[in-house]
Amino acid sequence: MNLRSRGNAEARFAAYVEGLSSVLGHADRIGPLRDYCTGLILPGERKSVEPMAAKTAPARTAAQHQSLLHFVGVATWSDEKVLAKVRDMVLPAMTRQEPIEAWIIDDTAFPKQGAHSVGVQHQYCGQLGKEANCQVAVSLSIANHSASLPVAYRLYLPKDWASDNARRGKAGVPSDINFNTKPEIALEQIRGACETGLPRGVALMDAAYGTDSRLRTGMTALGVTYVVGMKRKGKPLNNTGRRDEPDLISAKQLARSLPKRAWRTIRWREGSADWLASRFARVRVRVGHSQLIPELLSTEWLLIEWPEGEAAPTKYWLSTLPVNIGFRQLVDFAKLRWRIERDYQELKQEVGLGHYEGRGWRGFHHHATMCIAAYGFLISERETIPPSRPRSTTIFPTSVLPEGYRPRGSSLAA
Repeated sequence: MNLRSRGNAEARFAAYVEGLSSVLGHADRIGPLRDYCTGLILPGERKSVEPMAAKTAPARTAAQHQSLLHFVGVATWSDEKVLAKVRDMVLPAMTRQEPIEAWIIDDTAFPKQGAHSVGVQHQYCGQLGKEANCQVAVSLSIANHSASLPVAYRLYLPKDWASDNARRGKAGVPSDINFNTKPEIALEQIRGACETGLPRGVALMDAAYGTDSRLRTGMTALGVTYVVGMKRKGKPLNNTGRRDEPDLISAKQLARSLPKRAWRTIRWREGSADWLASRFARVRVRVGHSQLIPELLSTEWLLIEWPEGEAAPTKYWLSTLPVNIGFRQLVDFAKLRWRIERDYQELKQEVGLGHYEGRGWRGFHHHATMCIAAYGFLISERETIPPSRPRSTTIFPTSVLPEGYRPRGSSLAA
């Protein structure tokens, strides 16, 4: 990046920060907002408060450290208002080439030590692929094939935390936050997106959410179509929706009964080495459902993936997309959820989503909001970087750190 383009990027960043500052409530928060976002965007191993203070104000690190700590952990600005402003400013860049196509529900986990960080519990941790001590946040992102942007983000508060007034008080959990399952949080986020009037997309989620029948019926009631993963040992399917009728069959049984002509090899996107492709079948079904009377159930798509050489199907999806949806397009929607996995990896690795070291509710959400804001700016900047140049092009010059400085948590500090 030459000096002129760097200067243009700095001017765009200043305008971006000015836009965000309009919803912060106090003018004295503008400086910490700018510095916090700058620290998240600058290259570095750790994006917690201490190393960001050293990078953004090396001559007065202690004072900067206190300023950023107060901004992220104490100041009472609204996460919802800042996220809404980020969305409004980033959406034009996201949709310059293609419209919003999907609303993606997902959760992300942060491994933790100890028992004092808000919401921490021994639970499944996707980052580690096993149960571990961690925090889990549920998010809704708007997405197309080019990018995704979180527009709602909330920490999952386990039952033990929700019912423990002492722990709630120490961590600053708001009084209106009660225990909600992750699918309940997801449905509330989708309802909020509908009320806000976000550009509509097809709701995409994995089997941890898609298997929840109340979430699926809730989305249908809101007029939101979906393509959701289903567990391989899922609920029975039939023509009436009654679970007590003798013609109930499992998705696996149905897959095995399909004729050879029902299966097609479909490519959905280009991978790092070659096109990604697999074998799929689709069939119209009703789902065995204990929550609704059969007369209210509609037929929907069951999409099945059974790769060549596998002994059994590997993935299933249910979808309320129209009956005339193209086969390839249905597969494309099912596979578009990869977008959120890639972008969450960038959120964690590039802007430090998992690097917050505080323990409170407000700081956890404020840090995430700032990470999403910084990431939103980077999404906008991609439009200004020629294809021949790497996305990791440095936007700002890096400050010189104090001699011998090693942030806590750094592998260099050992």
